Amino acid sequence: MQNNVTGYVKKELPSRIGIIGLVLFIVSALLGIMGFLSNPERAAFSYLPSYMFLVSIAVGSLFLVAIEYLAGADWSVPFRRIAEFLASLLPLLFILVIPLLFHMKELFTWMHHDVTSNNVVLQGKEPYLNPVFFIIRVLVIILVWSAFYYKFIINSRKQDSTGSQSLTKNSIVFSGVFMPVFALTITLTAVDWMMSLEPLWYSTIYGVYFFSGAVWSSLAAVTFIAIKLTENGYLHPKISTDHYYSLGTLLFAFTVFWSYIAFSQYMLIWYADLPEETFWFLHRWSGGWSFLSLTVIITHFIVPFTALLSFPSKTNPSRLKFIAVWILIAHYIDLYWLIMPSFYVGGKTYAFSWMDIVFPIGVLGLIIIVFNRGVKMHNLIPVRDPKLEKGLNFRL
Repeated sequence: MQNNVTGYVKKELPSRIGIIGLVLFIVSALLGIMGFLSNPERAAFSYLPSYMFLVSIAVGSLFLVAIEYLAGADWSVPFRRIAEFLASLLPLLFILVIPLLFHMKELFTWMHHDVTSNNVVLQGKEPYLNPVFFIIRVLVIILVWSAFYYKFIINSRKQDSTGSQSLTKNSIVFSGVFMPVFALTITLTAVDWMMSLEPLWYSTIYGVYFFSGAVWSSLAAVTFIAIKLTENGYLHPKISTDHYYSLGTLLFAFTVFWSYIAFSQYMLIWYADLPEETFWFLHRWSGGWSFLSLTVIITHFIVPFTALLSFPSKTNPSRLKFIAVWILIAHYIDLYWLIMPSFYVGGKTYAFSWMDIVFPIGVLGLIIIVFNRGVKMHNLIPVRDPKLEKGLNFRL
């Protein structure tokens, strides 16, 4: 079907895409259930990085939608629907978080009375770190994210039929409301699910650290999908390498931003040299974890920084696709590095588990399923957005 406003031709993705996603998700889900039944504690720790990766992509994509409205950007309008489809993962978090809520005792030491009763610091944190308040925060945060998602999506899709500019103005207002809410909720999510794994440790920059990785990985997902769709004729033919340059520049900017935040966290804690702070990094620089720490530095900063530094690299579709996939893998490695050492405390020796592979594959399958469904049901670009034509004609 051709839209008479933009010349965009709506096409469904090949049926094999949905089949691949479904197979990956079902196989992963079955194996994951087996993992939870055989070794619930290890399964919970293997599942948590994948869950946080999915949270990163979903809420990071919603941030991209909101920041476009708030900044009044034109060039990104042809790609906004991709971010909207990825953000549609948010309501599914109500289901995906259930395995973690049922295994909180395996994840969190502050859930154990014998641990907290002998520790004054943990007793002081008990008004915040307690099961009831934790579950309430988790569910309320997902509800808030989902509410904003539905508001943005209803406006965007309604505009496809009405073309009303008032819907854009309404979304701009809600974007202004969303931003402080987003800052608070993504910080609480990072603190609750990752920092509280080692509740004696704290970092005041931890929420910003997670935010930078979430937006970085969301940009990478949008970049890869946008280029693949354009190359195969699913997006508008006016999309050019100038659009890719903007995506590449943002990827480069958030590469530097994440590195700045990560180094700042490390430097300030190391310089202060307080035992209650430095033990977290000492754990990750001892034994086999030192190799993973170096891997994070290389994959999360050195490679993407070098690959995206020059102007041509930001306009080269092949390089951008490669580095986008690299960034997504690097972000998962970073989440694994943040979470998994908490499982190996008290002298435990690290052992790789097949569940560390199964759950990320399931996440990939779910993303494919959700995105494929979005493409089937809706246009891949916001065909009657008042800024679309200007966005399509964007040139450097």
